[in-house]
Amino acid sequence: MRDELLPIGRFARLCRLSVKQLRHYDETGLLAPARVDPGSGYRYYAAEQARDALTIALLREADVPLAAIALALSAGPAERARILAAERDRLAERISRDRARLDVLERLADGGLPGHEVTWGREPERRLAVVRARCTPAGIGDGVGDCVARLLPALGAAGTAWKPPLWGLYPLDVTEHMEIAVGVQTDADPPPGPELLALPGGPVAETVHVGPYSQLTVAYHALFAAVHERGLTPLGPVREAYLTGPAHAAPQELTTRLVVPVQEEDAA
Repeated sequence: MRDELLPIGRFARLCRLSVKQLRHYDETGLLAPARVDPGSGYRYYAAEQARDALTIALLREADVPLAAIALALSAGPAERARILAAERDRLAERISRDRARLDVLERLADGGLPGHEVTWGREPERRLAVVRARCTPAGIGDGVGDCVARLLPALGAAGTAWKPPLWGLYPLDVTEHMEIAVGVQTDADPPPGPELLALPGGPVAETVHVGPYSQLTVAYHALFAAVHERGLTPLGPVREAYLTGPAHAAPQELTTRLVVPVQEEDAA
């Protein structure tokens, strides 16, 4: 009968779950039994609770946090859809980061330790029109895209001439809330929006990376290892010159020049 309460073992079999899972759902407040025997402590469930039990199991399998599951179960259809969409986006971002890590491991497995050639030279002072953004390390790609989307239209609308390539400027210390900038070299005063930045010249270590941006960490490993092996002090901002960008090349053909300013040896 539909009104019959099921002991936890039978309910678990009905839902293809374990008794341990159901107890955990109860203890975390996700799915309380319809009745608990006050004497024995045995848990009993109503058949109509199976849908919630199966939904919880499905969402846990998708790595949705318990708090989000609880909110989704108690929400109406529109709010539930919003909660699940947010969790979908969170999972997609994590998968993207994991793919980037996988790319790095595959490159290291195929070629051993990073083999980027590091060269030493001097950079001239550059006069850049830049726009800035704040982002997390995982959001650098979106931050750069936002900067480009603000910078180039502003320059184009004002007819401001600039010299390729695009430059990305990053702090030496990667933090959860860091400021980045994207700029271009120009002799003209920037229009409203972008700001003028005088990027100092001086000695630098540099290397060129060919491949996806997700593998830039391999190039940075080689670059900073070389700097520290020489006993030099790296300075910020770290600079990336996008010699061949996504609009003109496939990910495996992207060409990025990485430049790390270093302290003058006689000033150390």
